[in-house]
Amino acid sequence: MPRPEFPQVRRMGEASLLVSFDDALSMRANAAVLAFRAAVEAEAWDAVEETATSLKSVYLRFDPDRLDHATLEDRVCALLEARDWHEAGLPEGRRLWRIPAVLGGDHGPQLEEAAEMAGMTADAAIEAIAATRLRVLTIGFAPGLPYLGQLPDAFDIARKTELTPRVPKGGLGLAIRQMVMFPVETQTGWRWIGQAAFDGFRQGADAPFALKAGDEVQYRPVSVTEYEDAVAGLETGLDAMAEPLE
Repeated sequence: MPRPEFPQVRRMGEASLLVSFDDALSMRANAAVLAFRAAVEAEAWDAVEETATSLKSVYLRFDPDRLDHATLEDRVCALLEARDWHEAGLPEGRRLWRIPAVLGGDHGPQLEEAAEMAGMTADAAIEAIAATRLRVLTIGFAPGLPYLGQLPDAFDIARKTELTPRVPKGGLGLAIRQMVMFPVETQTGWRWIGQAAFDGFRQGADAPFALKAGDEVQYRPVSVTEYEDAVAGLETGLDAMAEPLE
């Protein structure tokens, strides 16, 4: 069966479109997603009320009383044809976050299991994770929760078949070459490998989500004491973790 061509534009209900750049996650497709969304927002099309991204698609919601599917599809297709979005490069305004985290132990009790599945020792897994700058691929599932990727190929491991019933705020999950960082306590099927000193969802703040799609994250392994000190300083020190990306 022939592989479908991308990008694809599809209608989603009466008032939205979905623009997909691949049928599977890749860093190249995700970069195209981020670049195309930025371009759509720069166009400021009348009646387009919301844009959002997933790992490999851009969602556009519009007011059907002021705009119809066909007109928006024409605009979207013209913008898609204007350049090769897979080669467009990432948008401006991104930041690199260096986040202290405890990896393994009581703060990440499933690290050794994940490392074994990746064919590594726990120490080697920590070293590989800490050496990787992870892109915020998208924000979703819970307010402010980032999907981060991609880790080296060895970390292409499946989610667990059963849920871990309680992973605390800041918990780090690992699966399928990605990591997630939980903004609130939750249950999960991702392997719980660590805990970060980070507040990804600041309810009531002018910008409640600290991270944005396209930002990059690099975890800095620390001791439990250093982690606790970093948590105590979050109220004043969160932005100090970030620096502009060119």
